[in-house]
Amino acid sequence: MNRKNFIKQSALMTGAGLVLPGYTSLQKGSTILGANDTINIGAIGINGMGWADTKALLKIPGVKLTAICDVDQNVLDKRKAEMKEQGVKVKTFSDYRKLLEQKDVDAVVIGSPDHWHALMMIHASEAGKHVYCEKPIGNSVGECRAMVAAQERYGNVVQVGQWQRSQQHFQDAVKFVASGVLGPIRTVKVWCYQGWMRPEPIVANSAPPKGVDYKAWLGPAQTRPFNASRFHFHFRWFWDYAGGLMTDWGVHLLDYALLGMQASLPKTIVGLGGKFAYPNLAEETPDTLTTLYEFDQFNLVWDSAMGIDNGSYERDHGIAFIGNNATLILNRGGWEVIEEGRSENKVAKPLVKPSDRGLDKHAQNFVEAMRANNPSMVNCSIQEGAHVATVAQMGNISYRSGDKLYWDAAKKGFTDTAINDEYLTNTYHNGYALPVK
Repeated sequence: MNRKNFIKQSALMTGAGLVLPGYTSLQKGSTILGANDTINIGAIGINGMGWADTKALLKIPGVKLTAICDVDQNVLDKRKAEMKEQGVKVKTFSDYRKLLEQKDVDAVVIGSPDHWHALMMIHASEAGKHVYCEKPIGNSVGECRAMVAAQERYGNVVQVGQWQRSQQHFQDAVKFVASGVLGPIRTVKVWCYQGWMRPEPIVANSAPPKGVDYKAWLGPAQTRPFNASRFHFHFRWFWDYAGGLMTDWGVHLLDYALLGMQASLPKTIVGLGGKFAYPNLAEETPDTLTTLYEFDQFNLVWDSAMGIDNGSYERDHGIAFIGNNATLILNRGGWEVIEEGRSENKVAKPLVKPSDRGLDKHAQNFVEAMRANNPSMVNCSIQEGAHVATVAQMGNISYRSGDKLYWDAAKKGFTDTAINDEYLTNTYHNGYALPVK
């Protein structure tokens, strides 16, 4: 099954309803926006990329920020003050459900920690809002399926924050791969070496900082005492909330590997790694991970390391399509082709640099899709975001289980039912539920 057909099937995957304490059903039906209507947006989770996404949208004429939400009052006050300096008055909320009740909010940006993405996206869809959701869309395969089902059910415009999808040099590189001039591609290497990334020290539990609604921050995650080394940016190193580098950078880079190969889901997955760089720091996810994905005609290799910048081809991140005639190397800095010396089929060797800002173009694409009320116009649909997030989650599941995994495409699960039971859908806590059919 090729990737195009897989995406079509993904759209048909169904997820059941969900339960949220104190949540009442909101208005149904997506907002219809005219070509000249002001688009009012609300931003949920505004400490990092959620705020970067919001600012990219505000560069576009006709887009207005009307509401912001965060469980950290310190962050909320900071963003409110920033907007006040620009002469913009915004309503503030600590509970995203209250923001979703605002009739003057047409669309929301979701920039919360990963473990909140599914509930917020589904509730926003149910409330009739269009959604720009940060990646990875879900913290499990089950969440991804439920999010796809919600968009299909409500028909709203959903853009996943994989902004490389909107950057020209990435698109051009995939076209070059598709031309076939590289020859048969047997191996695709994807790597992410991040020297600057370092987990926090192991510290004692403490009271949450003043102004932080820690219970709301935890949401469906397991209840634990507050720990400063698991909070804000560093949530991504703990399984309760995220999936480490594999789901942080991996969904960006694996996405283009899958696009270039028009690949669906792998047949087998093996993930090996551990806490080799920082064994004494606060992290659960591996700081070093190598994952091998087997597809019908090629192998895909994921290689990640924190604390190191010297990655393959003297780049700290990238995708290499290794063909019989040449290898194409692609990353955020551009792409180039390295000819295979013994090949009789000579290949042009372009060296292409970025010519645009992917995040800004991604925001523009989202606005254009909303104005057209056409979910299919977005450059990264929820189905496509679910596809790559599923592949990333597969690698993490193999690492966590310690097993080589076999995927049953017909049954949409691993052949080992015990693995499915433990890892396919994450467990919800504190009265929250996300049943998945």
